[in-house]
Amino acid sequence: MSYSDKSVLICDDSILARKQLKDAICEFCDGITIYEGKNGQEAVDLYQEHTPDLVLLDIVMPEMDGTTAVEKIIASDPNATVVIVSSVGTQLQLKKAITAGAKDFIQKPIDISQVHNLIKTHLGGE
Repeated sequence: MSYSDKSVLICDDSILARKQLKDAICEFCDGITIYEGKNGQEAVDLYQEHTPDLVLLDIVMPEMDGTTAVEKIIASDPNATVVIVSSVGTQLQLKKAITAGAKDFIQKPIDISQVHNLIKTHLGGE
C-alpha cells in the first residue's frame, strides 16, 4: 500500500533498533517518509520541524528520556500519535509514558507483524 503522504519518526539511541524498525516499516509501506533521531531531544526537535504522522520512541535514551519527550511532544501537539518501543522500560516508566500521552506500546525485540499492525492501526491501510 502506498503511504507517500505519511511520515514516521523513529527515535532510539541504538542504530540497530532504528534500522530494524525502518526496515520493517519500509517492507510494508511504499513511499513513506522516515525521520530518525537518537535521543529524546532530537525526537522533540524533529517532531517540531516535520510533524510526522507517527512517532516510535524508546524510553531509555541519553540527553532526554522517552517519557519526557512524550510530554513535550504532546504539549506542543495534543493530537500527536506516539508509540513507545522499548525493552528496558519498567512498568512504572511505561505507565508514565502512557499517562504522558503515548497511544500504544510494543516490546523489543520487535516483531514485524506488530510493526505492521501499528501502521495499520495508526496510519490506516489494509
